[in-house]
Amino acid sequence: MSIKLDNLGKSYDEFCALKGLSFELEKGEILGFLGPNGAGKSTSMRMITGFLTPSEGSIEILGEKMHEDRLDLKKRIGYLAEHNPLYTNMYIEEYLAFVGEIHGLQKPMTKRINEVITQCGLEDERTKRIHQLSKGYRQRVGLAQAILHDPEILILDEPASGLDPNQMIEIRQLIKSLGENKTVILSSHIMQEVKAICSRVIIIHKGKKVFDERIENIKEDLEKIFFDLTVKAEQ
Repeated sequence: MSIKLDNLGKSYDEFCALKGLSFELEKGEILGFLGPNGAGKSTSMRMITGFLTPSEGSIEILGEKMHEDRLDLKKRIGYLAEHNPLYTNMYIEEYLAFVGEIHGLQKPMTKRINEVITQCGLEDERTKRIHQLSKGYRQRVGLAQAILHDPEILILDEPASGLDPNQMIEIRQLIKSLGENKTVILSSHIMQEVKAICSRVIIIHKGKKVFDERIENIKEDLEKIFFDLTVKAEQ
């Protein structure tokens, strides 16, 4: 089992951001993690990566309990955060080398850095500082740092944010190929992206799981399911 969530919850004083979330994922699964803004997606992802501590429940990563001190488990996860924090004064290669040092990658890292630059379509931009890049290319740098250390688990929060249609297709193909040998959770508001990439869909709303199904078993239109479960609930 790559990821196991058991009755996961997170509260901030009296506000409940997440309640009773449970699911399991195996290697090779790509999970589309959906929900409206404020549903608890990013909170869940941060807890899975060990950045946040649950208020209740437990998380197992590769068969072991995750908590904030488990640096060994954190190193086995690649994480692209929603707002993609980057050191924008650095050059792309310089930034990836910095990230590689944090992960303890063996030097020289040139070969691995070249591999992820090619995988993420950054060859033409590689000599630029990050602040010179468009939002779409900054997103590619974020994805490159997430896969640099070849993690077994990828957590991708809105990976297609800021990408144009052509870039989106390329990143979809990359995520799908990575998902053959890794466990991937990605959040998205783009249903087309989810249908093209994911093997399973979970929808959460107001901090609770309201839908969980494999893509091949979803006969109804995914947009309609999402609308019925979330938008109509607000009416």
